[in-house]
Amino acid sequence: MIRINLLAVERERPKRARAAATGGGAAISAAQRVTIGAALILLSTVLVIGWWFWSLRMESSRLDADIASAEREAQKLRSVLTDFQKFEARKAQLQQRVSLIEQLRHGQTAPVHVLDEISKSLPDRLWLVTLTQHGDEFTIDGRATSLSSLTDFVANLESTTWFKRPVEILDSAVEPNPQTTELVRFTIRAWYNNPDAAPVGPAGRGGRGAVPPAAH
Repeated sequence: MIRINLLAVERERPKRARAAATGGGAAISAAQRVTIGAALILLSTVLVIGWWFWSLRMESSRLDADIASAEREAQKLRSVLTDFQKFEARKAQLQQRVSLIEQLRHGQTAPVHVLDEISKSLPDRLWLVTLTQHGDEFTIDGRATSLSSLTDFVANLESTTWFKRPVEILDSAVEPNPQTTELVRFTIRAWYNNPDAAPVGPAGRGGRGAVPPAAH
């Protein structure tokens, strides 16, 4: 009588199935490892690119801030430069004025004395309209109520030591005036005289001791 152990055969089948299953699982695990490795590489690449991009953004922001700061500093420097240029221009103007004042100060003695002598030489009822100087030459325009006031004024100028003789009457004319009987318009010319270089003895005031020039 032949006996077949079917139980042993049935026991071996689950073992083969488990072995096959174990072998297939190993293949899937390797594929998963490849996938996981690729994913890790991709993730690393994304992280590196993200960090690089973030670094560029940060560097760009820093550069923008530096540029803005530099522009503000340049604006301040331009403002300072403008103020400096204005200061230099103002300084040049002040230096010119100081130079002019110094020149006038050195030469102010004669004009002050000349004007003082002219003022002292004015008789009554005579006034000046213009006084022009060209070097040592003075031209005086004025008005008087009479010819005698004009001759007195010329004589007074000649009696000073600050004008050379003669003092010339360049023009004189009688103009009608509704408020007075006559009004004399005159123009005289006198030359500046330095009393230290060529002193001239005074001949008195008010026409005393001086021969009045003829009016014309």
